[in-house]
Amino acid sequence: MKQARVAAKADRAVKAPEPALDNRRARFEYEKLESLEVGVALQGSEVKSIRRGNVSINEAFARLRDGELWLLNFTIPAYKEASHFNHEPNRPRKLLLHREQMQRLTGRAAEKGLTLVPWRLYFKNGRVKLELALVKGKKLWDRRRDIQARDVQREIARSVAR
Repeated sequence: MKQARVAAKADRAVKAPEPALDNRRARFEYEKLESLEVGVALQGSEVKSIRRGNVSINEAFARLRDGELWLLNFTIPAYKEASHFNHEPNRPRKLLLHREQMQRLTGRAAEKGLTLVPWRLYFKNGRVKLELALVKGKKLWDRRRDIQARDVQREIARSVAR
Protein backbone atom coordinates (compact mmCIF):
# COMPACT_ATOMS: atom_id res chain seq x y z
CA MET A 1 0.00 0.00 0.00
CA LYS A 2 2.78 2.39 0.96
CA GLN A 3 4.66 1.64 -2.27
CA ALA A 4 1.55 2.44 -4.32
CA ARG A 5 1.28 5.90 -2.69
CA VAL A 6 4.95 6.61 -3.35
CA ALA A 7 4.57 5.56 -7.00
CA ALA A 8 1.48 7.76 -7.37
CA LYS A 9 3.37 10.76 -5.96
CA ALA A 10 6.24 10.09 -8.34
CA ASP A 11 3.83 10.09 -11.30
CA ARG A 12 2.36 13.43 -10.25
CA ALA A 13 5.81 14.93 -9.71
CA VAL A 14 6.76 14.48 -13.38
CA LYS A 15 7.02 17.97 -14.81
CA ALA A 16 7.17 19.29 -18.32
CA PRO A 17 10.73 19.72 -19.57
CA GLU A 18 12.23 23.09 -18.75
CA PRO A 19 12.72 25.44 -21.69
CA ALA A 20 16.16 25.61 -23.23
CA LEU A 21 17.32 28.38 -25.51
CA ASP A 22 20.12 27.96 -28.03
CA ASN A 23 22.05 30.87 -29.47
CA ARG A 24 21.65 29.94 -33.13
CA ARG A 25 23.28 33.12 -34.32
CA ALA A 26 26.45 32.30 -32.35
CA ARG A 27 26.47 28.77 -33.77
CA PHE A 28 26.45 30.25 -37.27
CA GLU A 29 28.97 33.07 -36.72
CA TYR A 30 31.46 31.46 -34.32
CA GLU A 31 33.50 28.31 -33.89
CA LYS A 32 33.31 26.96 -30.32
CA LEU A 33 36.72 26.20 -28.81
CA GLU A 34 35.62 25.30 -25.28
CA SER A 35 32.62 25.78 -23.02
CA LEU A 36 31.73 25.94 -19.36
CA GLU A 37 28.47 25.75 -17.38
CA VAL A 38 27.98 28.87 -15.25
CA GLY A 39 25.20 30.22 -13.09
CA VAL A 40 23.54 33.61 -13.56
CA ALA A 41 22.61 35.95 -10.70
CA LEU A 42 18.97 36.87 -11.40
CA GLN A 43 16.01 38.48 -9.68
CA GLY A 44 12.73 36.60 -9.20
CA SER A 45 10.84 38.42 -11.94
CA GLU A 46 13.67 37.63 -14.38
CA VAL A 47 13.41 33.91 -13.68
CA LYS A 48 9.65 33.98 -14.25
CA SER A 49 10.14 35.82 -17.52
CA ILE A 50 12.75 33.25 -18.63
CA ARG A 51 10.37 30.39 -17.80
CA ARG A 52 7.85 32.01 -20.16
CA GLY A 53 10.52 32.00 -22.88
CA ASN A 54 10.94 35.77 -23.08
CA VAL A 55 14.70 35.97 -23.55
CA SER A 56 17.13 37.22 -26.17
CA ILE A 57 20.75 36.06 -26.00
CA ASN A 58 21.68 36.77 -29.62
CA GLU A 59 23.69 39.94 -28.94
CA ALA A 60 24.92 38.91 -25.48
CA PHE A 61 28.59 38.57 -24.52
CA ALA A 62 30.67 38.28 -21.35
CA ARG A 63 33.32 40.72 -20.08
CA LEU A 64 35.57 40.89 -17.04
CA ARG A 65 34.91 43.90 -14.77
CA ASP A 66 36.49 44.48 -11.37
CA GLY A 67 37.56 40.85 -11.05
CA GLU A 68 34.07 39.51 -11.85
CA LEU A 69 32.58 38.14 -15.05
CA TRP A 70 29.46 40.01 -16.27
CA LEU A 71 26.97 39.17 -19.01
CA LEU A 72 26.12 42.21 -21.13
CA ASN A 73 23.36 42.81 -23.72
CA PHE A 74 21.35 39.90 -22.29
CA THR A 75 17.73 40.99 -22.71
CA ILE A 76 15.00 39.69 -20.40
CA PRO A 77 11.75 41.63 -20.94
CA ALA A 78 9.78 42.81 -17.93
CA TYR A 79 7.42 40.33 -16.29
CA LYS A 80 4.03 42.08 -16.38
CA GLU A 81 2.62 40.43 -13.25
CA ALA A 82 5.57 41.64 -11.11
CA SER A 83 4.13 45.21 -11.01
CA HIS A 84 6.52 47.68 -9.39
CA PHE A 85 8.96 44.94 -8.30
CA ASN A 86 10.03 44.47 -11.93
CA HIS A 87 13.59 44.39 -13.23
CA GLU A 88 15.47 46.44 -15.80
CA PRO A 89 15.46 44.45 -19.09
CA ASN A 90 19.06 45.10 -20.23
CA ARG A 91 20.97 45.36 -16.95
CA PRO A 92 24.37 43.63 -16.70
CA ARG A 93 24.09 40.28 -14.94
CA LYS A 94 26.79 38.66 -12.86
CA LEU A 95 27.99 35.20 -13.88
CA LEU A 96 28.67 32.70 -11.10
CA LEU A 97 31.74 30.49 -11.50
CA HIS A 98 34.89 29.54 -9.63
CA ARG A 99 37.79 32.00 -9.63
CA GLU A 100 40.16 29.50 -11.31
CA GLN A 101 37.65 28.88 -14.11
CA MET A 102 37.17 32.62 -14.57
CA GLN A 103 40.90 33.31 -14.73
CA ARG A 104 41.46 30.53 -17.26
CA LEU A 105 38.58 31.64 -19.51
CA THR A 106 39.34 35.35 -19.38
CA GLY A 107 43.05 34.68 -19.96
CA ARG A 108 42.21 32.76 -23.11
CA ALA A 109 39.58 35.33 -24.15
CA ALA A 110 42.26 38.05 -24.00
CA GLU A 111 43.94 36.42 -27.01
CA LYS A 112 43.30 38.15 -30.31
CA GLY A 113 40.09 37.10 -32.04
CA LEU A 114 38.57 35.19 -29.11
CA THR A 115 35.51 36.17 -27.09
CA LEU A 116 33.04 34.75 -24.56
CA VAL A 117 29.43 34.32 -25.70
CA PRO A 118 26.42 32.52 -24.22
CA TRP A 119 25.92 29.33 -26.22
CA ARG A 120 22.87 27.90 -24.47
CA LEU A 121 20.48 28.88 -21.65
CA TYR A 122 18.63 26.19 -19.68
CA PHE A 123 17.30 25.17 -16.26
CA LYS A 124 19.08 22.60 -14.13
CA ASN A 125 17.51 21.55 -10.82
CA GLY A 126 15.35 24.68 -10.89
CA ARG A 127 18.28 27.06 -11.41
CA VAL A 128 19.11 29.04 -14.53
CA LYS A 129 22.35 27.84 -16.11
CA LEU A 130 24.25 29.23 -19.04
CA GLU A 131 26.70 27.42 -21.26
CA LEU A 132 29.39 30.04 -21.76
CA ALA A 133 31.60 29.35 -24.77
CA LEU A 134 35.02 30.62 -25.74
CA VAL A 135 34.65 31.26 -29.46
CA LYS A 136 36.54 32.38 -32.51
CA GLY A 137 34.80 34.16 -35.39
CA LYS A 138 34.25 32.16 -38.58
CA LYS A 139 35.32 33.48 -41.93
CA LEU A 140 32.92 33.56 -44.87
CA TRP A 141 34.37 30.41 -46.41
CA ASP A 142 34.04 28.55 -43.08
CA ARG A 143 30.33 29.37 -43.03
CA ARG A 144 29.88 28.23 -46.60
CA ARG A 145 31.68 24.97 -45.86
CA ASP A 146 29.43 24.36 -42.82
CA ILE A 147 26.29 25.01 -44.89
CA GLN A 148 27.54 22.65 -47.61
CA ALA A 149 28.33 19.90 -45.07
CA ARG A 150 24.90 20.31 -43.48
CA ASP A 151 23.22 20.01 -46.91
CA VAL A 152 25.20 16.84 -47.68
CA GLN A 153 24.17 15.29 -44.35
CA ARG A 154 20.54 16.18 -45.03
CA GLU A 155 20.69 14.51 -48.46
CA ILE A 156 22.28 11.38 -46.98
CA ALA A 157 19.55 11.21 -44.33
CA ARG A 158 16.86 11.56 -46.99
CA SER A 159 18.34 8.82 -49.17
CA VAL A 160 18.64 6.46 -46.18
CA ALA A 161 15.03 7.14 -45.22
CA ARG A 162 13.86 6.11 -48.69
